[in-house]
Amino acid sequence: MPGQSPATVGGLTEADLIARIQRQLPPAPDWLLVGIGDDAAVVEPERNRVDVLSVDALVEGVHFDRAFVPPEAIGHRALAVNLSDLAAMGAAPRLALLSLALPAGLPLADFEGMIGGLVRLAAGHRLHVAGGNLTRSPGPLMIDLTVMGSVKRRQALTRAGARPGDEIYVSGTIGAAAAGLQMLREMCFNTKDTKDTKEQSGTEKSLPFVSLGSPVLRNSCIDRYLYPEPRVRLGLLLARNRAASASIDLSDGLADGVHRIVNASGVGAVIDADALPVHPGGRAWFEKRRLDPVAEALTAGDDYELLVTVRPRTGRRLAAATRGGVPLTRIGVCTEGRAAVLRVRNGSVVTEGELPSGGYDHFR
Repeated sequence: MPGQSPATVGGLTEADLIARIQRQLPPAPDWLLVGIGDDAAVVEPERNRVDVLSVDALVEGVHFDRAFVPPEAIGHRALAVNLSDLAAMGAAPRLALLSLALPAGLPLADFEGMIGGLVRLAAGHRLHVAGGNLTRSPGPLMIDLTVMGSVKRRQALTRAGARPGDEIYVSGTIGAAAAGLQMLREMCFNTKDTKDTKEQSGTEKSLPFVSLGSPVLRNSCIDRYLYPEPRVRLGLLLARNRAASASIDLSDGLADGVHRIVNASGVGAVIDADALPVHPGGRAWFEKRRLDPVAEALTAGDDYELLVTVRPRTGRRLAAATRGGVPLTRIGVCTEGRAAVLRVRNGSVVTEGELPSGGYDHFR
């Protein structure tokens, strides 16, 4: 109908879509000399600091399923995974470049929601979208972000600084996001199954459904998957207080993070299974499905916690870094050699075995 707003992005021009993005953005800071609307952004560098860059892409069908991930969560997650990388380096977020490949049939409301989720998280970390690119996708939706942060030269954290004797810590809890993803998939499957059964029989049948447990724990796990909170403040405090000797964010699982620090630093590691801070909701979910909570939490991705190594006798620095309110749990120690070991206690019996090498891998 004449005057009716288009329902999908295919009904708008690239300029129209860019204008809709700009309407959701706050005013540009003084250091962003040229922003959206020109061929490239022009940025004034920060004095006495170095730039930290990271990029990540989220592809529909690989990193998210629009059947159960709302548009706001897609935008939030796309930025959160990048902010988590900056957190692991001890860098303060500064700007982002946003690239979108959009199917023509993407509902305009979903586009707006996706941008809204990204912009809200960006505002919380004083990060500004300085430019980007839009293109049409003949296949899945893709959202790609490049972020830039800054840190003092001698405060940048890497994976390569651990030494034998350093203690290993992890922030927050692990396993909740993996449990949340499983919950969402099960809910989506059962919803689809119920709909199909109703359409075939004309009546709604009661279908087998595995209980999701406590609503509070369930919602906590689902939120941890849909809206991960990157540990930016913790990373900044670890860097400023020089409390960590090595650092990595847990995008692909704790075991994967340990192996990467071990390889980069040329050390070994012993991880205490009993010390792992498995999220209570995740633990309950895994146990109900007769899965080993420790094994699941070790290899599950999407936690976006920080795994750090700390020199012995640096308690004051570590205490200063935890003022941000995110707890750090000691889970092991770095050793001589290159082996990564999982220590399991069963009463008075202690066994040691190879730490699982599993974790999310795009090409496996």
